[in-house]
Amino acid sequence: MTRCEFAYDDGAYVLGALAPAERAAYERHLGGCASCREAVAEIAVLPGLLGRLDPAGLEQILPPPAPPRVPALLDEARQRRRRERAADRRRYVLTTLAAAGLALLVGVGTAVALPRPVDRSGPPGAQGNPAPQVSMVAMRPVAAAGPVHADLWLTGTKWGTEVTMRCGYDARTSYGKAYPFRLVARGPNGATEQIGSWLAAPGDDLRFTGATRFTDAELVSVELQKADGTPLLTYAVP
Repeated sequence: MTRCEFAYDDGAYVLGALAPAERAAYERHLGGCASCREAVAEIAVLPGLLGRLDPAGLEQILPPPAPPRVPALLDEARQRRRRERAADRRRYVLTTLAAAGLALLVGVGTAVALPRPVDRSGPPGAQGNPAPQVSMVAMRPVAAAGPVHADLWLTGTKWGTEVTMRCGYDARTSYGKAYPFRLVARGPNGATEQIGSWLAAPGDDLRFTGATRFTDAELVSVELQKADGTPLLTYAVP
């Protein structure tokens, strides 16, 4: 025997717990279902009986209510959120330290003074120089020829570009005994990044190795500047 789909709605109907649309549908169903009409008739007296009950008497016959769970759930949610925030702070600190370490490795670079002048006529790899992945290129003066000349090697990597530079500081110059210089990388949309800086005196020749986060596809140019930002030499990456 197939059970009526409204078989369990009699109690909710009598107690007024059905939504308006559900109540209307149930009342239409009652017109054609004798079984549901009998069920409603059997419990139709329940609302009146429930209205006669004394709440104080119910407390004596019913088990005590369970403690509410909402405060406990809210407290558990707050503790979980505090743990998540603490974990987020730890991840942020570790990420910041890692980024700072990478910036130091990429932005500072190293400069090593050579014991003798660099042979600028030799090919890459000659005179004990490391062989780069690309050919040596000469940096061009920005304005009139100055007291500094330099050649570059650019080695593309997955994380950016490694820059190796050979730089000579003319013995006769009006800059004084020593002067600070810096090497700057220019990237897309006007972004810049200092590759490194050093102090050179007239007659010095040095090799400088550093790196920039700009990849070979992003690197626009490399610029040698005085400490005050005045450009001296530049190389436009093709």
